[in-house]
Amino acid sequence: MRSLLFAAVALAAFGAGWWVNRDKASQAPASGAEAVLALNLPDLKNQVQSLQQWRGKVLVVNFWATWCAPCREEIPLFVKLQQQYASQGLQFVGISIDQPDKTREFATNFNINYPTLIGTFDTIEVSRQAGNEKRVLPFTLIFDRKGRIAATVLGGLTEQKLDDWIRPLL
Repeated sequence: MRSLLFAAVALAAFGAGWWVNRDKASQAPASGAEAVLALNLPDLKNQVQSLQQWRGKVLVVNFWATWCAPCREEIPLFVKLQQQYASQGLQFVGISIDQPDKTREFATNFNINYPTLIGTFDTIEVSRQAGNEKRVLPFTLIFDRKGRIAATVLGGLTEQKLDDWIRPLL
């Protein structure tokens, strides 16, 4: 009798668990592009910014940190290309996985001319959904004007490679 009661309780618990989670199981996960574009992160003035505001532009989203040597090498290139192509609809956005005060100082010293947002280690998980499976920095995504990922890059970028990806999208 006791085992029959236990089986009935277990079956009821399983059924209740299925009922509560049935909608979650049927929902498709957001694509990597949607997950990144859905980010809302504070900027250097602690004002929350949504990446959605740059939809319709060719968007280069770069995950980086002040202590990352390849990041430090490619940021001057991003500054140069932001200035060169901004009028044609190019928008760089940096997402720093670092402390806000260190990021602010770095942005000033490197004359960053594009939005710089402050991410967390949870933000790295969003980059994983978009292709950064090893969770490395730098990690760069290039979006077309329709919000689709046109390129993903693990590690540093060269000017030629970045220019080759950006120009056809402008």
